[in-house]
Amino acid sequence: MKERLVATIVRLGAAAAMLLVAPAALAETSYVRAGRLVDTLNGTVLTDRLIRIEDGRIAEVAAYSPPPQGATIVDWSAFTVLPGLIDAHTHLADTEQTSNPAEPLLHSAADIALLGASHARSTLMAGFTSVRDVGTFRAFGDVALRDAINAGRVQGPRMWVAGAYLTVPGGGGEVTGFAPDVVVPAQMRVGVVTGAEDMRAKARQLFQRGADFLKLIATGAVLAAGTEPGALELTEEEIRAAVAEASRNGSYATAHAHGADGIRTALRAGVRSIEHASLIDDEGIALARRQGAWLVMDIYNGDYIEEIGTRDGWSEEILRKNRETTDAQRDGFRRAVRAGVRIAYGTDAGVYPHGQNARQFAYMVRYGMTPMQAIQSATSSAAALMGQSEHIGAVAPGRFADLIAVARDPLADIQALEQVSHVMLGGRIVR
Repeated sequence: MKERLVATIVRLGAAAAMLLVAPAALAETSYVRAGRLVDTLNGTVLTDRLIRIEDGRIAEVAAYSPPPQGATIVDWSAFTVLPGLIDAHTHLADTEQTSNPAEPLLHSAADIALLGASHARSTLMAGFTSVRDVGTFRAFGDVALRDAINAGRVQGPRMWVAGAYLTVPGGGGEVTGFAPDVVVPAQMRVGVVTGAEDMRAKARQLFQRGADFLKLIATGAVLAAGTEPGALELTEEEIRAAVAEASRNGSYATAHAHGADGIRTALRAGVRSIEHASLIDDEGIALARRQGAWLVMDIYNGDYIEEIGTRDGWSEEILRKNRETTDAQRDGFRRAVRAGVRIAYGTDAGVYPHGQNARQFAYMVRYGMTPMQAIQSATSSAAALMGQSEHIGAVAPGRFADLIAVARDPLADIQALEQVSHVMLGGRIVR
């Protein structure tokens, strides 16, 4: 009971910082004039709107009429305005992918902190004002980055973080691919579990130290040497233990799962979302829909890995696994869209350079979504997945004044979102 109370206090403290401190709220009223406004809740576009902002949150959205004389007004009448975008699968507090599978071992904690700050700023400048950061090799670097952003010491998006990967020894959430006598720092093995009881204990520790949710590595990984994407690594009992611990902390668990067996196992165990879902079958799609679970499918990555991995000499093992999953994942995405499964926007940023998050929109449209559905996946849908619909994901009263402006119409050409002209976070223009 005492441990759960401590965990709850930590989580409430982090939430209070998120809502009250980050980013610094405005103790004033301002206005934004939007030439075209994408209403992500209703799937419509409104013209010539005035958005009133009070203390960093949206107070009113109405047809344009001149604001009070002397009021602060941001004139975006020549732009299409949208809520700040959300990437529900990023890795800000870590190195970017290279040809060396042991790359994380080459960087100190201080280096990772500075890299994380740089990645956070690049993400924000690209129009992604919120992210769900789903794991880091050096435990709790993401917690520190989130808290630094909340305190105003670092410029970046709002972050919800996992703290570390929960994975089996040598599994898809471990640093692998180095000599057998190399000792991996304990900080990189915080989430390594053996059995359901150990899972409960490690999950509890993550919440006590500031994690917002749990990230489980249910199957092998494309980018982890010595693991296979289709292989189940966590048992259903272990996943259920994590889900139960997350529930006790008022949170949820998400599962990295490429293989069909791993996807079904994780869904039966009660996870809220499946990351990647590369080899999902029709049974998995039906189960996800029936349970109201979310899929977060990074369907841009395959082309990047093939191009850059081939150019830079990534291992043949990784290139093979990428080729075996890329087309299958895109086919599964198309079938999931057709079946009406809930899908949130998540890119696995960090595999490719941070700040290029919007490149996935074109792939989502190519493989079955309408432009509006793709936009909703990165706004209202992603907010719902994260349990943050009261705060982000739409330009609506009560939500944070997180807005972006683009010069071209993203509903006519979704790639317009790759060139964001302006970004506002909590009522403050940051770009």
